[in-house]
Amino acid sequence: MINQTEPFRLITIPVSHYCEKARWALTRLKLSYVEEGHIPLFHAFATKRAGGQSTPVLVTEKAAFLDSTDILKYLDSIASKNEKIIPEEPNLRKQAEELEELFDQKLGTAARRWAYSHIIGDNKLIRDAWCNSIPKWEALFFPVLLPILRPALIKNFDINADSAQESYIQIQEIFEKVAQILSDGRQYLVGDKFSIADLTFASLSAPMIQAAEYPKSIHEKQNLPAKMLLEIKQMQETTAGKFALRLYKNERFVGGK
Repeated sequence: MINQTEPFRLITIPVSHYCEKARWALTRLKLSYVEEGHIPLFHAFATKRAGGQSTPVLVTEKAAFLDSTDILKYLDSIASKNEKIIPEEPNLRKQAEELEELFDQKLGTAARRWAYSHIIGDNKLIRDAWCNSIPKWEALFFPVLLPILRPALIKNFDINADSAQESYIQIQEIFEKVAQILSDGRQYLVGDKFSIADLTFASLSAPMIQAAEYPKSIHEKQNLPAKMLLEIKQMQETTAGKFALRLYKNERFVGGK
């Protein structure tokens, strides 16, 4: 177990579900940290100083960890035996890490593209998403940054009607895979304990399930586009969606808030 003398520093774009993945692990493992949230573009100045590019970045007294997977692996390595989130048994560890990789590479990217495809044209929804839990002076730059960042985001994340539909289908396919894993009645995706697989699935599903326990909730549901609300409802009613909602309700604040 680490002898932590100073809080860790977690550099984030607060709305990011990948940043939520790191927040959840820190909370669960009862580790003291300070979240340093930034609006897109301004985040790069902070992450670059720490040796990274994207968020999240975790800065400790001895090193910086530059993506959500590396952060979780580091946190697990310093956790006490009964708090670890990566199974020690080799076969279970392999299963958990394979699912975590699938959710990171497929679910997380599809969820991001799907969510932005619904709100990218709405200045207020984008402002609510980006200007939550950041320095006030950064928020003042939002009107200047938006005309620059919106086309860049559309290009970088390949946001268009076709890709949005493809992303929704990809999300459904991953939800169906999760439902198949759960079909034997198990409570968790791997073994009989909460693991990195469960944490990653729930946190990266956050845009589609809109859990009440999500700590960076920014939108009143009634303000979201009707088609987005319909798809959220459909996802919430699936086996995998109900599973993710249960994880948020029962597991999100184990360890504190």
